[in-house]
Amino acid sequence: MKTNLSSQITLNRVSPKYYKPENAFERSVLTRLEKIPTDIYESVEEGAKHIAADIAETIRDKQKSGRFCVLALAGGESPRGVYSELVRLHKEEALSFRNVIVFNLYEYYPLTSDAVNSNLNSLKEMLLNHVDIDKQNIFSPDGTTPKDTIFEYCRLYEQRIESFGGIDVALLGIGRVGNIAFNEPGSRINSVTRLILLDIDSRNDAAKTFGNIDATPVSSITMGISTILGAKKIYLMAWGENKAQMIQASVEGNVTDTIPASYLQTHNNAHVAIDLSAASNLTRIQRPWLVTSCDWNDKLIRSAIVWLCSIVKKPILKLTNKDYNENGLSELLALYGSAYNVNIKIFNDFQHTITGWPGGKPNADDTYRPERAKPFPKRVVIFSPHPDDDVISMGGTLRRLVEQKHEVHVAYQTSGNIAVGDEEVIRFLHFINGFNQLFDNGGNASINEKYTEIRKYLKEKKEGDLDSKDILTLKGLIRRGEARTACTYNNIPLNRCHFLDLPFYETGKIQKDPISEADVEVILKFLREVKPHQIFVAGDLADPHGTHRVCLDAALAAIDIEKEANAKWLKDCRIWMYRGAWAEWEIENIEMAVPISPEELRAKRNSILKHQSQMESAPFLGNDERLFWQRSEDRNRATAALYDDLGLASYEAMEAFVEYVPL
Repeated sequence: MKTNLSSQITLNRVSPKYYKPENAFERSVLTRLEKIPTDIYESVEEGAKHIAADIAETIRDKQKSGRFCVLALAGGESPRGVYSELVRLHKEEALSFRNVIVFNLYEYYPLTSDAVNSNLNSLKEMLLNHVDIDKQNIFSPDGTTPKDTIFEYCRLYEQRIESFGGIDVALLGIGRVGNIAFNEPGSRINSVTRLILLDIDSRNDAAKTFGNIDATPVSSITMGISTILGAKKIYLMAWGENKAQMIQASVEGNVTDTIPASYLQTHNNAHVAIDLSAASNLTRIQRPWLVTSCDWNDKLIRSAIVWLCSIVKKPILKLTNKDYNENGLSELLALYGSAYNVNIKIFNDFQHTITGWPGGKPNADDTYRPERAKPFPKRVVIFSPHPDDDVISMGGTLRRLVEQKHEVHVAYQTSGNIAVGDEEVIRFLHFINGFNQLFDNGGNASINEKYTEIRKYLKEKKEGDLDSKDILTLKGLIRRGEARTACTYNNIPLNRCHFLDLPFYETGKIQKDPISEADVEVILKFLREVKPHQIFVAGDLADPHGTHRVCLDAALAAIDIEKEANAKWLKDCRIWMYRGAWAEWEIENIEMAVPISPEELRAKRNSILKHQSQMESAPFLGNDERLFWQRSEDRNRATAALYDDLGLASYEAMEAFVEYVPL
């Protein structure tokens, strides 16, 4: 069972020549805008194995000369694959850690003496508890250090690093604001181990570990920039498209304290290891024509033309030979003969992505349409990670599919119960209690007892306390009710409104379990029952909590199993990926764009507003201060504006989709 297929989604099918140069000369040409040596891997696993092999070689070299190997290690998700491979090397290839000294890069502050969510505990769970390292060789900042002794404590931590001859290898991740360890924007290049106030983005990331933002420490004791740059070798890892922007800024931008990772440009042995998704903003991947001759395909040409239009501020059909020649795109003129020929081709390509018939138009020539005409009507499955992603991301298209008489099923993959505030539970408890008093004269003793029990629990609930099973059930019911209301508003029969409640989600915490066969089996059973002609899945991999990615992986794993089984229904099924809650597709990647009228946009807003618990009081709105309906409308209008700027039809708003072809 393949459970990581989302990591293999490459929208532009990047040619290996851009990330696997054949020789040093080609590499120097491709990477001339990169100021830190950067290796791009096709998958996280490949990159993690390479780093782990290099660390293992360093450990063994030190062993041969009878010396310690000093490692500075990060927590978080980025190094998990590296640690897994090091554990495998220890168990299967006799890699010993007896000569290894580990310094924890950072620790949350303040922590209680019995805290289980420390970064050190995370390192132990991922690596240290599974190898033969001497426990006396593990050093970490102490989150319980008294405030009045922190300065001296940090000085002694620096002194201990020096006593072992400094750091041999520092293994770093990169934060959402470009931080390394917890050196937040504004950190100086000469900073050493110290107490630092955490940026709100860093706290939001850490909230996955601590359960909620209120329980997350506001500070950290972190190794400083100077301490990290003192390492003999540094690896910076980044996996996934949500790291792409910061990687580009750190590798190709200027050295600046606003992006602390950019300080690695000053180190003579720093290396960046990333997957294709995290590399997507680097010039050699995103704009390869600026650094080399290109293997031109339709997607790359579209990308180049969109970029050129933005540079010269012209629509497609007004681009001239001069525009192409002056902006490094003369190769396209050589291929197509003139700007006019290229312009017409790309204009038509974009024109053919626009359709008011997302399920296919019956009795029509579908040669240049995104969706095929037959069969009609279609059985359509819309997978929604949370009980509102369907209407947030594709509410206009959903409504259009229903109006055009397709059999639309919405499958809510998770209960979404942790994203309901306690005040919502109290509100519903008051209603239930009032209903009991009015129509049963308060005679239902079990309701009275449960009401008192839950009210007492919520009143005594402290920061960091997990919800009881009963409260989680109530929160799940609240979200189910909202989803049903939205479905009814959109004329979807309730027997086509499905709640899958995938097991990975039901931890009661922000941190979820890994995807399992049980999750895939739930989806597999559902797909085999419906046998859809069209599937919509959330490709919103920038979701900061990771639920969208796991839900996508579960759906793609089920589809892959059916593909291997040669399932008849899958041969007549197309799969479309939507976005909208956290990001939008780049216009060059859009393969289906569904226009939305002002009236339809209002109806979409009303659908989103049916999810009352996710309005102002929703616990996980993220760093974007706009409500979900506002984000959605702004993105839909922005997509329509891009089409307008390129010289295509002008619409109020558009929802965009990219086709997924099973690997």
